[in-house]
Amino acid sequence: MQTETIVKYIEELCKRPSPTGFTKKCEEYLIDEFEKLGYIPYQTKKGNVVVPIVEGEENGLLLSAHIDTLGLMVRSIKENGRLRVTNLGGFPLAYAEQENVVIHTRSGKEYRGTFRLNEPSVHGSDFPKNAQRNDENMEIVIDCITNSKEETEKLGISSGDFVSLDPRFSLSNGFIKSRHLDDKASAGVLIALAKEIKEENIKIARPLYMMFTVYEEVGHGAASGEPKGIVDMIAVDMGVVYDDLATDETKVSICAKDSSGPYNYDLTNELIDLAKKEEIDYCLDIYPFYGSDASAAMASDHDYRHALLGAGIAASHGYERTHEKAIDGLFNLLKSFISKK
Repeated sequence: MQTETIVKYIEELCKRPSPTGFTKKCEEYLIDEFEKLGYIPYQTKKGNVVVPIVEGEENGLLLSAHIDTLGLMVRSIKENGRLRVTNLGGFPLAYAEQENVVIHTRSGKEYRGTFRLNEPSVHGSDFPKNAQRNDENMEIVIDCITNSKEETEKLGISSGDFVSLDPRFSLSNGFIKSRHLDDKASAGVLIALAKEIKEENIKIARPLYMMFTVYEEVGHGAASGEPKGIVDMIAVDMGVVYDDLATDETKVSICAKDSSGPYNYDLTNELIDLAKKEEIDYCLDIYPFYGSDASAAMASDHDYRHALLGAGIAASHGYERTHEKAIDGLFNLLKSFISKK
């Protein structure tokens, strides 16, 4: 039942669009779910959702995950009525080629469309084979009959509108496949952990808070708004799966160092020692191109011990994949950590 609960939370989060800067639907979902569980969540001015699990002003532990995702924004409307885009977050545009999208207008209207090459027909030219995948050569075609800039503007679409990508959530033989498992897999684990704390009356060894940030993908998610009394922060994010790294889609990944530098030696060792004690399948890795909410907090002069861990997730920033074994291991490691004295 634990696994089913986590997967359901992940699915519910993934199907709610939340490109960085446009996360209202996920924020509302989190607040509603935590209130149903009997917690009293609140939001920072930025929009981060903070959930006091056990309150206190000394020796506090903060678990963070982010609900903002990669996406697109309308850069301009072209003369042919199609849309030129700009990235939200760091990913190659090729990872979104031929994807169904939703355009979210500032007035609240939504239109579906497809993100593709300007000339996508292989029967017309060799452009699909040779073209660079960039914002000059790619566009959104809207699922409306519109052939001019003026016709598209009449729909209420304008530059600055957010664009979300179809997550295509799927569960297959224990593998969870979807866009935006970075970091909705971790967010789902944290909701399930909060649920079990309430239902099983789990004893927590110290003040505990959860924070769900909304600007992690652009680098300042956890730069502000943390509760008072925090001394340890664990960013619960994705584990990198790559050729020379030990992480795979079934393991819990603990990060020793990423682009921001090494994580706290002692806190990281505590996670490693606990994983060994609980016989959780884990690995210790270096993430060469990576930053986390803990990195942002440290850069903002928060005086914490900081660590980073997560389920191993393949194809990061694309159509991502992890396994139930990894999310179960992550859940169990966190559950053991918050209970230890």
